[in-house]
Amino acid sequence: MKRLLVVSAHAADFVWRAGGAIALTVAQGGKALVVALSYGERGESGELWKEPGQTLERVKAIRQEEASRAAAILGAEFVPLDLGDYPLRVEEKALGRLVEVLVDFAPDVLMTHTPKDPFNPDHPVAYEATELARQLASGAGVASAFKTIRPPEFLLFEPHQPELCGFVPNLFLDITPVWEKKLKAMEVFASQAYLRRYYAERAEHRANHARRISGLKDIEKAEAFQRVLPQVVRSL
Repeated sequence: MKRLLVVSAHAADFVWRAGGAIALTVAQGGKALVVALSYGERGESGELWKEPGQTLERVKAIRQEEASRAAAILGAEFVPLDLGDYPLRVEEKALGRLVEVLVDFAPDVLMTHTPKDPFNPDHPVAYEATELARQLASGAGVASAFKTIRPPEFLLFEPHQPELCGFVPNLFLDITPVWEKKLKAMEVFASQAYLRRYYAERAEHRANHARRISGLKDIEKAEAFQRVLPQVVRSL
């Protein structure tokens, strides 16, 4: 039973970039957990701020409700850390909480943002925190004086503008069987409705790439990821 942990800088990032991976993991009998470092209440909720008299607390409440509903559709548990956004800061206490989540959940696969993003100040911060938490939770793969987990596979999900973020896709996941679930989860986020079409089109683009690479003609929707660590196998 695969265990997937997704660390999302903001409350909606996990849906656009890894919603298919989450739904597929659960559909195949696994378990998925989403940790949102912030709600994205300041910099990721533009539609909500167009409403007269809008408040920060109300935006956070709406984003909490949207993210919880979307995670439920995908079959995942949603855990918000509410660290604030723009800028996102992960201080020592929050880092410790993230390490605790990793150790308690012991994921087989860990996903987060790319270390570079010239259009979003929070995504690289999420990467740095996740990378450090991963190293601390796994004890660098050796015996330690504290409880550790087996090092999970570490993947980066696709940023909005991959060419400018140094993203090199070397893993394509066929999400055709769970596409309707991802679509429903994306539809939950009224606060960022403008992204639905973009990521629907992206899923078709990546499916085209996956078909050409694999020869599997029945792939209609796909997500792209980048491996951070080498893959270890016992046979080719």
